[in-house]
Amino acid sequence: MKNIQLVVRLTLATLLATTSANAFAQTAAPAAAPAGETAGDGDDIVVTGRAGSGDRTKLETSYAITTLSNATLKSRAPSSVTETLKSVPGFWVEASGGEGSGNVRARGIPVDGFGSINLLEDGLPVQHDPSLGYLNADQAFRMDESIDHIEVVRGGPSSVFEPNAPGGVVNFITKRAGDTLSGNARLLYGPTADLYRFDGWVGAPLGGGWKLGIGGFYRNEQGVRDPGYTGNKGGQIRADLSKDFDRGHVSVSYKRLSDKAVFYTGIPLTKDSEGDIVGIAGFDPHYGTTASRASAFLTLRSANGPVTFNNTDGSSIRLDQFSAMADYEIADGWTLSNKARYRDSNTVRNGVYPAAINTAAGYIGSKQAALLAAFPTATGVKLRYTDTGEAFDIAGQNGNGLIFENSARPVTVDESEFLDDLRLTHKFEMGSMTHDVALGVYFAHIDETFRRYSATTLQDVSDNSRLLDLVAVNAAGQVVGSLTQNGVSRYGSEFANGSGSQDTIAVYASDEWQVTPQLRIDGGIRYESVTAKGSQENSKTVNLGDATTLADDNVLTGSGVFVPFDRHFDHVGYTIGADWQFSRSAGVFARYTSTFRLPSVGSFITSATAQPVTQNIRMAEAGVKLSTPLISLYATGFLTDFDSFSIGNFVFNSGTGGYTQQTIYTDTRSYGVEMEGTIRPVHWFDFTVNATVQKPEFRNLRFTELVSSLPVNRDYSGNQLLRVPQLALRATPAVTLLGDRLRAQMDVEHYSKRYADAANTSKLPAYTVLNASVRFNLTKQITLWAYGDNLNNSLGLTEGNPRAGELTSGQANDQLFIGRPILGRNVRFAVDFAF
Repeated sequence: MKNIQLVVRLTLATLLATTSANAFAQTAAPAAAPAGETAGDGDDIVVTGRAGSGDRTKLETSYAITTLSNATLKSRAPSSVTETLKSVPGFWVEASGGEGSGNVRARGIPVDGFGSINLLEDGLPVQHDPSLGYLNADQAFRMDESIDHIEVVRGGPSSVFEPNAPGGVVNFITKRAGDTLSGNARLLYGPTADLYRFDGWVGAPLGGGWKLGIGGFYRNEQGVRDPGYTGNKGGQIRADLSKDFDRGHVSVSYKRLSDKAVFYTGIPLTKDSEGDIVGIAGFDPHYGTTASRASAFLTLRSANGPVTFNNTDGSSIRLDQFSAMADYEIADGWTLSNKARYRDSNTVRNGVYPAAINTAAGYIGSKQAALLAAFPTATGVKLRYTDTGEAFDIAGQNGNGLIFENSARPVTVDESEFLDDLRLTHKFEMGSMTHDVALGVYFAHIDETFRRYSATTLQDVSDNSRLLDLVAVNAAGQVVGSLTQNGVSRYGSEFANGSGSQDTIAVYASDEWQVTPQLRIDGGIRYESVTAKGSQENSKTVNLGDATTLADDNVLTGSGVFVPFDRHFDHVGYTIGADWQFSRSAGVFARYTSTFRLPSVGSFITSATAQPVTQNIRMAEAGVKLSTPLISLYATGFLTDFDSFSIGNFVFNSGTGGYTQQTIYTDTRSYGVEMEGTIRPVHWFDFTVNATVQKPEFRNLRFTELVSSLPVNRDYSGNQLLRVPQLALRATPAVTLLGDRLRAQMDVEHYSKRYADAANTSKLPAYTVLNASVRFNLTKQITLWAYGDNLNNSLGLTEGNPRAGELTSGQANDQLFIGRPILGRNVRFAVDFAF
């Protein structure tokens, strides 16, 4: 109850401030809004988060929505989907992994990847389940000049109209060709990352009312964290054919994505004498990466023959997407619309995942007895480099004398899906009131095949990490056996092989009831069912029989026994809200939503006997809205209760080179206030703030674990949720000069401390980041840009080492540990051409 009272008080305080600001704005002389980047957005027409047939402006919505214009996107030139979402309050975003495989947590919903939100392209999901294992939706989507603007709904009705969207949706709305030939192109160069990129889009009428738009990008980039090879390479092309006619619209489109993006994993770190996190000698924390050319091309062994590991592929995707959309007014006030999409993709996600860090002396000490026992003629052991045979200096190689145990992990995911959303809307009057009702049916069919293999590697700790071998030698110094083979200490440390299909059917309905010109009540309901079928191959451990090494003694492989699964789930969710526009420039809203996230085929594809549960989420929110030439302010107080959250310990065991897993279910709660606002006191200056203040916590996390073979009770209730800050802030002062020809802005980002484990023992310190951009309009057609990211070279950690455990981190008090910081200082330059 106290939590709800706090949310109410914060919201009422914001309402009072908004009302005062509204009164001031009506009496003060309004300042002219700068063009493009910060103009008041209250009159923007929004299409996301509702199904009604009439137009609705951002100021009139009864839910929290952020709109990102094309000018706003250009002002930051985000390199990934997750970077784009840093401008959205209520979202905690981790973009330190590179262009794909990011993490987004909406309003404290404590799930990784894109499990709390869904990505849409022109109102239809980019991927039905945006959080498949090793296939997040951001791996299947790339930003380019084809995107006109973005609408982001937080909470609210998003889960009624879209699947797998309990915390919100991000709708990427593409450009449409007009009545005349037009287009734009961008050249982007990044000297820090050796980046070269071209984006372009052109639209033209074809005749007979038909219009064609073609766009895409191509880029080649070494990477801010240089792996020793080209990290990001590829592009996409998109073609849209559309026609407007008297009573409707039709469009068909095709998109081809062929791209690879380096995946940045954790790096070694330590603490100085004052306890601050710093880099390790021999490894640059701002630009170093565990990926290297030495470990990029490996031939690994399995029971079925060699496994090729090519880390230069990174997260590689080949995707074909076909879409068809139509709207038709079948009678006055009645509109029928249909959106359909077919997608076929192949993804290979390779990565070198750091599992553990140790001193070379400590590692040798833990392995020596077993190695000498395995090779009786041996009298000692040596640690040496795989490529040259050079001895590893235990006391200070690379200035640190440390070693890595890593996992070279190739994962292949083949996925195809067909989606269709059929919707009928009707707007009618009842006396002085208006109803805008919608009824829809959503269908999705998904086929997925999943294969995973891992091998544990032994490497030194350096910017260009090299493979190591631990060998047993006799009295003459001759090698008589080895723990490792070509830098691999265990082949087949993981195995998975599964395939399956899924059918999802959902029926939804909504009504927007305009009670008076100022008051509207709207609600919606969704019933969704999922049927998942398939099979998963069990594993067994085999010895590949090489007597010269221990690396192949315990290889996980398929047993040939496939376990089938055939599961069904269904649930009902609903939302109800009210909006009161008490003036032309201001209003308030309130909403309650009961939503859910169902298991999918991905829940069983690596474990046919898994027992996932339907995730239930309840959200309450209330907000205020103000949009004038002087000030724009949107503030929302929210409360999110998340039931049956599964938190797992997926822990690397250095003794076996494999992994053990433990899963605990608990409930969570997050409450707070999210705010975005801009003030424009004079025509040449504006100041924008996006902020989230929240208290994300576990509600009843209690369990028993074995410590030294004895049961120990744990109670982490009330602890802060994993990796979610209590404060996330982005402040952007900007100046616009020379009649809008010159604009300069700086982003000041601050994130309070977070924790990498539920025990709150592994702290991720607070950090601040400075970014800046400058735009200069050389002519009406040519614009020059300069961007600087992380100008203060902050070592901001976004996550610890998940392989050390997320319940109680095994590296919480270690002087040496693994974490993933943001990318180091880098600059980029761009030139835009428009016609």
